[in-house]
Amino acid sequence: MEQWLAGIDLGGTTTKMAFITEDGIIVHKWEIPTDTSNRGERIVAHIARSLDETLARLGGTKEQLLAIGIGAPGPVQEETGMLYEAVNLGWKHYPLKRQLEEETGLPVAVDNDANIAALGEMWKGAGGGARHLLFVTLGTGVGGGVIANGAIVRGTNGAGGEIGHMTMVADGGAPCNCGKTGCLETIASATGIVRIAGEKLAASERPSALRGGDVTAKAVFDAAKTGDALALEVVEEVTRYLGLALANAANVTNPEKIVIGGGVSKAGALLVEHVAAHFRRYAFPRVAAGAEIVLATLGNDAGVIGGAWLAKSLIGA
Repeated sequence: MEQWLAGIDLGGTTTKMAFITEDGIIVHKWEIPTDTSNRGERIVAHIARSLDETLARLGGTKEQLLAIGIGAPGPVQEETGMLYEAVNLGWKHYPLKRQLEEETGLPVAVDNDANIAALGEMWKGAGGGARHLLFVTLGTGVGGGVIANGAIVRGTNGAGGEIGHMTMVADGGAPCNCGKTGCLETIASATGIVRIAGEKLAASERPSALRGGDVTAKAVFDAAKTGDALALEVVEEVTRYLGLALANAANVTNPEKIVIGGGVSKAGALLVEHVAAHFRRYAFPRVAAGAEIVLATLGNDAGVIGGAWLAKSLIGA
């Protein structure tokens, strides 16, 4: 009987789940809606029920499951698996590990969602097994994960790797959801890219393919690829700050791979080439020589695969 790990990526809207072999191969994956009503009180019960129902539908038994690894959107207390806060779930000081273990009867490992995506890319994705890796995900926000000597850097209270909240504009920066201003997230997220493009469009009457249409991060990069001058200015500004942030982070950790994921990463080579040029300018030369900037390859599977890696590490498999 083949034994499986359960990888779970808990999000504010949907929860992605998968049964995965000890070698990191996805056997079956699915997702369920995340019920955030009543401060998310039914989330864990729904996850446990979905695991049981899906296992039964596949003709499996509970004995096939070795452990669960789950990523959640917020900082996690490493030893206890307690989630300090997850605003979009309605949780504060929530004992996620204990609750999920009680509901399933299985050992559970918990980490931040960006951290498990980083682990997934390290194990089975663009990281290619690199033991020193920086991961940044560019979506509605900017998340990050730092891997040193094959282990996630979580820090003293679960906030390690918050690359998106490095201050890039010390004075007069745009407000960030974290309460600070000038964070990388206000610049290099999809939201930040749209903001910068809007400001440039409003500041002049220059012709641009972005005028009169729906300005999205994808539209900005698509226009830049055709040589649109205003769009290229936006890309240059965004990638300069991103390259600077990654260089500063890399100067601390000296990674082998820097992996860029999230929806904005679909811009592809244009994004990587611009970021890499600025990275090389700002990084310590030996750090720059040792690092390769690559696009994430696992897409939405990164979290569940990273969750499986957590589960595997928990049981020493």
